[in-house]
Amino acid sequence: MENNVNQNMDESVERADESPQKIDGQEGVSPKVDESEANREVNEPEVNEPEISKPEVNEPEISTPEVNELQADRKLDESDQGIEPELSKPVVGILEGSDLEDDVDLDFHFEETSNIDVPKLLIDQVLGQEHAVEVVKKAASQRRHIMMIGTPGTGKSLLAKAMAELLPKEELKDILVYPNMEDLNNPKIREVPAGKGREIVMAHKMEARKKAQARNMLMMLFVVGIIIYSYFVAQLLWGIIAGIMILMLTRQFLPKEEMMIPKLAVSNYDKEHAPYIDSTGAHAGALLGDVRHDPFQSGGLETPAHDRVEAGDIHKGHKGVLFIDEINTLRLESQQSLLTALQEKEYPITGQSERSSGALVKTEPVPCDFIMISAGNLDAVQKMHPALRSRIKGYGYEIYMRESMEDTPENRKKLVRFVAQEVVRDGHIPHFDEGAVKEVIREARRRAGRKGHLTLKLRDLGGLVRVAGDIARSEDASLTTAEHVLAAKRIARSIEQQLADRYLEQKRDYESFLKGGSAVGRVNGLAVMGGDSGIVLPIVSEVTPAISGGEGRIIATGRLKAIAKEAVQNVSAVIKNMTGADIATHDVHIQFIGTYEGVEGDSASVSIATAVISALEKIPIDQSVAMTGSLSVRGDVLPVGGVTYKIEAAARAGMKKVIIPKANEADVLIEKRYREKIQIIPVSSIAEVMEHSLVGPRKNSIIEKIKNITKLNFDVPDVTPATSVQARNCFGCGN
Repeated sequence: MENNVNQNMDESVERADESPQKIDGQEGVSPKVDESEANREVNEPEVNEPEISKPEVNEPEISTPEVNELQADRKLDESDQGIEPELSKPVVGILEGSDLEDDVDLDFHFEETSNIDVPKLLIDQVLGQEHAVEVVKKAASQRRHIMMIGTPGTGKSLLAKAMAELLPKEELKDILVYPNMEDLNNPKIREVPAGKGREIVMAHKMEARKKAQARNMLMMLFVVGIIIYSYFVAQLLWGIIAGIMILMLTRQFLPKEEMMIPKLAVSNYDKEHAPYIDSTGAHAGALLGDVRHDPFQSGGLETPAHDRVEAGDIHKGHKGVLFIDEINTLRLESQQSLLTALQEKEYPITGQSERSSGALVKTEPVPCDFIMISAGNLDAVQKMHPALRSRIKGYGYEIYMRESMEDTPENRKKLVRFVAQEVVRDGHIPHFDEGAVKEVIREARRRAGRKGHLTLKLRDLGGLVRVAGDIARSEDASLTTAEHVLAAKRIARSIEQQLADRYLEQKRDYESFLKGGSAVGRVNGLAVMGGDSGIVLPIVSEVTPAISGGEGRIIATGRLKAIAKEAVQNVSAVIKNMTGADIATHDVHIQFIGTYEGVEGDSASVSIATAVISALEKIPIDQSVAMTGSLSVRGDVLPVGGVTYKIEAAARAGMKKVIIPKANEADVLIEKRYREKIQIIPVSSIAEVMEHSLVGPRKNSIIEKIKNITKLNFDVPDVTPATSVQARNCFGCGN
């Protein structure tokens, strides 16, 4: 059983899903969490667990029986999920008569996406990256290099392809490799206009064929003459033998006309656009060019050196675009050679293996005047060759890709066009009706993780579009509807979501966490796995007399990593400040249960502090409460990432309340089926956390002590139901 928990706090409050925490689920435990819901009408669709799916589907493989079974599952009772069906006491601020379903205003209506015009140019199909589009257009006109940094799936490769369309076709060239009779290991290079290289090679082949035919005819006449002469002198057998020997010797030692035919190394014949070469993951030979090994290096059987030359991607991208994603994965030697090619705009081809006969061959410099677009995540910048990055920065642009765009009518129209583009690009799925497109837009809101934003991780969103289309086609539907999109969200769940379900189910089976009653020093923390799935993270604390006579220690177990260890140290300062307790003579034990692969991040700081204070003061904690949040040394609750998925995990686990940082309140975008299942309590200080998590007669005394020590003057907020929080924030998922 292996669990890997990463509880990284979001580096930016504006990107709540930037800090994925990862936990490997336990094998051999099948999930019992039933995901079914009651049937609903299309105008009030159900939203299932949050997912990020990435299938690239070309042909539908989903059978109708599976879809029927899926629809039958929806009729099962929600109680099978282990979620409390209703809150036992009335909640504050529930909106009556509010309609959160029809909340996607497109400002226009359409019957299906076939009525939406799809731009022909790729640059016009890019969504939400206006700054990047502007830079690409400028770079194309001035032939500048670009480095794009950002999350996968935000459109880096699409922008690179679009740039190739903007480059002038008239500048394309063919590259020919000629034999060098003075030095056979130094082939000559010639550059000709696009399409001319093919004509030159064909002309040389025709000339070589004519010369070969003339030579063969002359030799045949000579051999026939010898045989006829031998017949008249009564030496026919010797005449035949002599003729055969002459043919063999001439074929072996006379120069071959084919050896003089140039090789077309780079051809741009009949190209509609400038070349776009994707060199992601290419090894040195494929990137820089290579010379093939010749096993027959003498005796007339060898292959000419110029004919063994193979152009690299840098040469094939001549006058075009060379795209390299995850550029930091290139070896430093390859990056250095790439830098030379960028500077000189030409690079000779030689054998890349020292053990190959191709290592003896080195051509004249081969033209490679390409525009390089490098891409990667933030770590790519750190691992790039400094000189290579300096070259790009000094002679080009650097772009950081946006991960979300504002949820405006104009941007929603762009998402409508995006769905139409994906349908046209796939070519195998039916078009979407207006209801299905609205469901995709709602999912885009959820995946953005920010109030008033739409996700720009369009590769993942495109996967949802294709799976929904496959389901519609498997049912022989003429259009893809909202029900198909909802079914796609059930089927195309990410690995992390499936593991999270198994994790929660296994924890329930073995009672690793409690969802009712109270306990001293035990709290239900929350974590995010894979960026799109939440889990419950039980944390237990115990305070014991110090083992040694000296100062006590804080002992944290669960394979904590650097940031998590620092978070524990910060919590120790909070405990000393807030409680006023002298823990110098005590050891404080903190255990993260079941985190065999480690814990990273500080989003469990609030949970740790609550557990330790409970253990110190012997005050029970309400086990129906789950919590998440970072903590400053002064007791302020700071924002964290993945709040939406953590709340949904608490609801699936059967919790009744969840405490979150008040700064994250606007980021709550939970699904409809969880809104009445759990109360959301935004807090801004550790004292507020104590107010809503501790129980028992001594609860007020510790809260009063914290108030007096920290001199905090605060009002405990009202408990707010999930429905109210989202309605007040103009919740945009409506599912």
